[in-house]
Amino acid sequence: MKPIMVDGGKGTVELAAEGILRIVWKPGTVLEAPDVQGAMAKVNELADGVEYPMLIDIANTQAVTRQARSVFSVKCAASRIALLGSSPLDRVIANFAMARRTLPCPTRYFTSRDEAMAWLLGTRLS
Repeated sequence: MKPIMVDGGKGTVELAAEGILRIVWKPGTVLEAPDVQGAMAKVNELADGVEYPMLIDIANTQAVTRQARSVFSVKCAASRIALLGSSPLDRVIANFAMARRTLPCPTRYFTSRDEAMAWLLGTRLS
């Protein structure tokens, strides 16, 4: 499926062939509550009542506002969430989001796309 632009244009959402929902935020993005709400609405629309594992690419995201972080604690169509980052700032953003909220599903941070996908799909890397 082709990626769908999130309202506001800061990222895209797609349901990939392997049955994984993906949110990719543009580098340098400051995420605000309406951005995350828009992404979650697209996720729920794509999922059409089914839960899927979800990969959220936060690599090079500049910041996430407090209000945006609170939206991540709302249940959506994700059965589990892998946050994928690449920098120390990405790790700080992910750790802050995971530590401060009661998350609606299992959520982990990864710097390796392969490890994130293996965890989401419940498989092991060789």
